[in-house]
Amino acid sequence: MAVYEYRAIAKTGKKVKGIVDADSASAARRKLREQELYPTDLSATFARAEGAEKAAGGALGRVSERDVVVLTRQLAVLIRAGMPLAQALTALVEQTSNARLRKTVYDVRDKVNAGARLADAMADHPRVFSELYVNMVGAGESSGALEQVLFRLTDMLERHVRMRNRILASLAYPFVMILVAIGVVTFLMLAVVPKIVTMFKRQKMDLPAITDALIATCNFVGKWWWAILIAIVAMYGLWRAWVARPEGRRRWDKFKLRMPLFGRLYLKMICARFARTLGTMLQSGLTMMKSLDVVKTVLQNRIVEEALDDVKSGVRRGRDLAVPLRETGLFPPIMLHMVDLGERSGELESMLLTVADTYDDDVSLTVEALVSIIEPLMIVFMAVIVGTLVIAILLPIFQMSSGM
Repeated sequence: MAVYEYRAIAKTGKKVKGIVDADSASAARRKLREQELYPTDLSATFARAEGAEKAAGGALGRVSERDVVVLTRQLAVLIRAGMPLAQALTALVEQTSNARLRKTVYDVRDKVNAGARLADAMADHPRVFSELYVNMVGAGESSGALEQVLFRLTDMLERHVRMRNRILASLAYPFVMILVAIGVVTFLMLAVVPKIVTMFKRQKMDLPAITDALIATCNFVGKWWWAILIAIVAMYGLWRAWVARPEGRRRWDKFKLRMPLFGRLYLKMICARFARTLGTMLQSGLTMMKSLDVVKTVLQNRIVEEALDDVKSGVRRGRDLAVPLRETGLFPPIMLHMVDLGERSGELESMLLTVADTYDDDVSLTVEALVSIIEPLMIVFMAVIVGTLVIAILLPIFQMSSGM
């Protein structure tokens, strides 16, 4: 069964567009006419074949993590209500507003109808469903607890989205302040200072050193602004190329862990992600080794990924999880003690989720504290910069006034 995009005219004369699934173009047109829609344009988007993921991308836009959260929760609710999986996927197609996600669900539903497992069908769309997502769905299908796994996935993804939005909201004010500072300084240097300089030149007066420095800076920026922009873009491009290399990526990830103040915050975020992902996957029925393999893909730090390889080797030899984690030298002692306690008490999964909640709260409080420090520092910085510019402009004016 293929999926077709259509443009049609409704019975009321209104122009509409959308997608419809059918075995052929003629069947699609017949299906639209049954809905009292008269197609003016009909084109196949993708069939249940290779390249479905590619066809679902491109001009259709991206699927946000929030879209996946909503889809997962709706699927879990429908399955809990006793609806068969294929019928639940059909209902999701009608409910989903994101074009790319809708086409993805179409393809997943068709493969499920053809006898494929839900996890295998989702695995063909890695840009929408991550490896973590696919493995947890697979574990839910194998254990017969797909509904519970989907709710756990929803909770985990929602927490991640909530934490990311909280951090972005906290950093929004400092970012706006930086943009305002750059805008004010640029306006003064390119619009105000040149006019003042012209007046000074007419007077042929000796200028203070601070004013000479300001004029030289304005002349340089006004003449070579294009070169400055090119240099900034080139430096960014070189940095991206360096980070794209394995050794460059490793050095950058190592630097992020060792950054003053921010390095500890970054490590806490990694610990929270590690603990929540591992705990959720173990709760869903995956083995420790399989869970560690998947957790490695979501941490996005080469140094920690290499450390997890050593952890996996230790666990494979029959050691407790806390022991190889401690030997990496990366994870905080409080986390190691809680993992050790969870293993001894037989409640490792719940203890890992407690660790994740603890570090999520810690990260949130730390970010808020940093922002509360950065805000007054930004105000002071802007005051110093603008004050320096004003002094450099006013000093010659005071000299002119006293001379007159």
